[in-house]
Amino acid sequence: MTEDNHSLTTEFTLIGFTERPELKPLLFLAFLTIYLITMVGNLGLVALIVTEHRLHTPMYIFLGNLALMDSCCSSAITPKMLQNLFSKDRMISLYECMAQFYCLCLAETTDGFLLAAMAYDRYVAICKPLQYHTMMSKKLCIQMTTGAYIAGNIHPAIHVGFLFRLTFCRSHQINHFFCDVLPLYRLSCVNPYINKLMIFIVSGSLSVFTITIVIISYLFILFTILKMKYKEGKGKALSTCASHFLSVSIFYGSLLFMYIRPDSVNKENKDIIPIAIFYTSVIPLLNPFIYSLRNREVINIMKKIMKIS
Repeated sequence: MTEDNHSLTTEFTLIGFTERPELKPLLFLAFLTIYLITMVGNLGLVALIVTEHRLHTPMYIFLGNLALMDSCCSSAITPKMLQNLFSKDRMISLYECMAQFYCLCLAETTDGFLLAAMAYDRYVAICKPLQYHTMMSKKLCIQMTTGAYIAGNIHPAIHVGFLFRLTFCRSHQINHFFCDVLPLYRLSCVNPYINKLMIFIVSGSLSVFTITIVIISYLFILFTILKMKYKEGKGKALSTCASHFLSVSIFYGSLLFMYIRPDSVNKENKDIIPIAIFYTSVIPLLNPFIYSLRNREVINIMKKIMKIS
């Protein structure tokens, strides 16, 4: 009996958003449009940073990698979601499920560390401008970026590794539009207490670490701005940090609500699907526009390229 149940649950059915067929074409067009704009915006920003020598600075290196990870996040979720809107079986194997979660968690964790690195970069640029090139050296920039990718790979590897201790015999239906660990835990016939504990300890610790860096950096930035005598200097400093702080607030707000809140593992998907859509589709869409449209240097380079073409 155990073997039969286990064999039945090596594949899962993703329930998705809705069973109403009249809404599916509209949802398909909406998410396809979001996905295409996201890929063009993020990969275009990456290409601009790579090809334009003036953007080879720590802030833009972090931003380019952030855009790359946003592309990875969107690509991990959206193509399968679009396929499932018109698929009859909407099946995903256990290993495909693990791969999808790994890519998503890799992107989100790396994003968190890159946002923390960007906050530190803004702190040095505003609070210690004369020491910027010494404190934010090329070597440190490479080390911080490499560290973000290492943490980004270790984090999902831990959770995927602990998934192998579970067997799934309650149901084969994942009440979500992508394969996340939280709905999987509800299907386990083995107590997922250790898995829940690892989410709380590992994910919580990483979130606290990166959020602390962001908060401390912005507190120092705020104190420095308040000490400035000239309004023009204050406005320029605030403008420099506004886009980054907006992105950080949206990113951490959605993730903390999704994973770190009390009893997040046991709750059904009624309230988490809108949040999941927000951080898997909307945030990757917004980031390149948040940074590009508020950045004069990027806008000027884009105008120059458009004039040449």
